[in-house]
Amino acid sequence: MEKTIIFACILLLSTCTTPAFSKYYRESEAYKPVKLKKTQLRFFIHDILSGSKPSAVRIAAPNTTAYDTGNPTPFGTVYAIDDVLTEGPEATSAVVGNAQGMYLSSSQGKNLTLVMYVDLGFTAGRFKGSSLSVFSRNPVTESHREMAVVGGRGRFRRAQGTVFVKTHFLNYTNGDAVLQYDVEVVHP
Repeated sequence: MEKTIIFACILLLSTCTTPAFSKYYRESEAYKPVKLKKTQLRFFIHDILSGSKPSAVRIAAPNTTAYDTGNPTPFGTVYAIDDVLTEGPEATSAVVGNAQGMYLSSSQGKNLTLVMYVDLGFTAGRFKGSSLSVFSRNPVTESHREMAVVGGRGRFRRAQGTVFVKTHFLNYTNGDAVLQYDVEVVHP
């Protein structure tokens, strides 16, 4: 008998409820294709590990007894970076932004490979206030290499593309480097 009364109450309540419409509902709009722009950039990154004010500093290192002190970037080492972006390869070239992020030395072999996350922020010029996000493998010893652009902000919101990296200068003793970045991205 109790089951019948409970069932009757549920039936009565379900018929007495009024439909609720979400205030967020709206008719869908017709599809509008997004026009993508293609942007090409060239700049140079100065990654300095030496001196009294380096732009890349070691924040973690492997806990092993066989730690290679002759290698500035041994396997398992993590660096935080705040590198300068310039128009040309010279340190005196006009500054256009900075590269902030980190990289991890990820190769156990003799060919240095880094996994990088870096935000390429532009502080001057047409793209001032915008940035590109790069997250990719960087085989440093290869003369020409590619890294993936996985996003951005400002004028580069939802960007995707490729950074073509060429080593302009590398000091194998202390790890200082100047890298040429040729960037090709598409973005709305």
